[in-house]
Amino acid sequence: MDLAGMVAFVTGGSGDVGAAVSRSLASAGADVALSYVGNADGAMRTADAVQALGKRAVAVQIDQRDPAAIDAAARQVVEGFGRVDVLVNNAAWNIGIPFKDLDALTADVWDRVLETNLRGPFLLSRALAPHLRAHGCGRIVNIASIGGLYPMSSSIAYSASKAGLIHLTRCLAVALAPDVTVNCVAPGLIEGTRMAKRLPPEVVDAVREQVVLGRTASIADIAAQVVAFCRAESVTGQVLVVDGGGPGCMR
Repeated sequence: MDLAGMVAFVTGGSGDVGAAVSRSLASAGADVALSYVGNADGAMRTADAVQALGKRAVAVQIDQRDPAAIDAAARQVVEGFGRVDVLVNNAAWNIGIPFKDLDALTADVWDRVLETNLRGPFLLSRALAPHLRAHGCGRIVNIASIGGLYPMSSSIAYSASKAGLIHLTRCLAVALAPDVTVNCVAPGLIEGTRMAKRLPPEVVDAVREQVVLGRTASIADIAAQVVAFCRAESVTGQVLVVDGGGPGCMR
């Protein structure tokens, strides 16, 4: 699919990955709406970067735990741009809790992680589904994690949420076919990001030691794969790992 003239909605656009995805989509020809929770300055920097590439941009505040806020944001984007062709479910929340520390993983933490990382993407996909279907060439790309494929991440809750997002990808691929393709990028450790800084040190060390390339996930590669999924005409329900070659995902 040619992305020129298309409109993409990237959640978590104020963060490192969301900003890179937004810029890559703009470089490919799409106008970009992006969401943020509290980092308005980061969102505006991303919007400015998109506009510098000659494309329209708008930043929308969303708490993904609030269904009403999700519906309102979807309406705002559609009313502002007239259409939405691409949804990138990138926004997520994590906290570093070692797997063995079950007592620290409270019900409140569990709910915040699952509501943000799994329920939010479903509700956004549902809210935008009629618009993604409208022209017969909609795209959803979910940003999951290798933690959803094998048991290593910032917490059990984070791994469970990303495993759910990976299967949600497959389920939505069935539900929205043939008008919308739904795919997923599963990054490994992305060092230097705010999300990575919340990981327990032992998790970071273990991942760095395991990857065969000697370097962990690249933000540029993640953004490029999002664009590749958007351009593809016959790929849906797929998960692509970007992690530097972790043996756990080479199966």
